[in-house]
Amino acid sequence: MKKVSVVIPMYYEEQVAETCYKKVKEVLENLREEYEYEIIFINDGSKDKTFAILENIAKENERVKIISFSRNFGHQAAVTAGLKYVTGDAIVIIDADLQDPPELIPDMLKYWEQGYEVIYGKRKKRDGESAFKLLTAKVFYNTLNALSDVDIPKDTGDFRLVDRKVIDVINSLPEHNKFLRGLFSWVGFNQYAYEYERKERFAGKTKYPLKKMLKLASDGIISFSTKPLKIVGGLGILSIVISILILIYSLLSFIFKWNNITPGWTSSMVVMTFLGGMILVSLWMIGEYIARIYDECKGRPQYIISKTINIEE
Repeated sequence: MKKVSVVIPMYYEEQVAETCYKKVKEVLENLREEYEYEIIFINDGSKDKTFAILENIAKENERVKIISFSRNFGHQAAVTAGLKYVTGDAIVIIDADLQDPPELIPDMLKYWEQGYEVIYGKRKKRDGESAFKLLTAKVFYNTLNALSDVDIPKDTGDFRLVDRKVIDVINSLPEHNKFLRGLFSWVGFNQYAYEYERKERFAGKTKYPLKKMLKLASDGIISFSTKPLKIVGGLGILSIVISILILIYSLLSFIFKWNNITPGWTSSMVVMTFLGGMILVSLWMIGEYIARIYDECKGRPQYIISKTINIEE
């Protein structure tokens, strides 16, 4: 019998942990005639009652497995850890807040049985999200796809059902800072966009404030594009051309006495300011890439596990 693994990262989710488990379990129990199942919860360093709730659940149901981090390592690290321990043939990645309905899993399994190897959720409607978040998400995906050589579907998150062989490929990738939704596009395979309406968060607050959204955007762009460096080079050439044009204009202005402005002042200030800004922006972009290389070279683990429950090492 085939097996379904559901990976659910959790960070300060004491308000939704029990409800999330019950809804996911209900869906999977209805599939028991066709599929075995396991649920893997990853406690991403929560300091509230999240782990205690999950621990009690795991004691009652041996199909529930728990991975608990020593501290908060981030959403992508939590999902990555879950993918390392899955034993199923089809793997579902879903958040705990129930914005992505577990009730969609049976439909996604039907597409998987038809031969699709990655069925990713594409949001056609997003309830309960601010205009600012919707706008920034749109800008992010447009910018990412403009810069990247890989087409990453718009209006998607990490909610998806993935075939085991795709997960094996993802797990084999050695990079430290993984932008998973980009990697699932990069590896290819037979993919299907499953459209759905994303619900409002069941309870609690979003764990993706502006700071984390910017970090995710940075990870996505730096991981899948070197075009920012090429843009810097293009802007450098442009600044040289502009400087030459200003020089020519200044010489002609001096020869033909076109104006009475103090010679050299305007052109010097414009060029110095423009080039100074370009240099600082260029150093910032290059620094981001160097920092990423430095981070990878250190070879530190992406996460540290402090405790596991119902998991065979």
